[in-house]
Amino acid sequence: MSANRKGDRRERELVNRLDDSGFAVMRAPASGSATERELPDVLAGDGDRFYAIEAKSSSGDPIYLTGEEVEALIFFAQNFGAKARIAVRFDREDWYFFHPGDLYTTDGGNYRVKKETALADGVDFEEFVGVSTKTTLDDI
Repeated sequence: MSANRKGDRRERELVNRLDDSGFAVMRAPASGSATERELPDVLAGDGDRFYAIEAKSSSGDPIYLTGEEVEALIFFAQNFGAKARIAVRFDREDWYFFHPGDLYTTDGGNYRVKKETALADGVDFEEFVGVSTKTTLDDI
């Protein structure tokens, strides 16, 4: 299966899960190709929270985003009045969400998310949609 088809399938999966969780949600297929401006992959809102989401998936390798992708997401989100989020999904794992400022920045100005970072530090799907909250040992 091509990487693009798999990425499209993952984006649709995220859209459906957000929809099932009560969000009004829209996917921007082939984001960036229909206009000169880069668009986020997904727009989602529930009346209280509004997100512009760049979604990436991987079989297990680290996920990289270019500095331009992240800058375009932040620019769009600010102008739209939404919160910018990066959603990552590794095979056999759930979706994890990050604020762009929480991502590791490479020496070349790009961004990276490793699987272990997503599992340890990412906001999981249930917390993202408000079903649960994360409790750490420091909270106890």
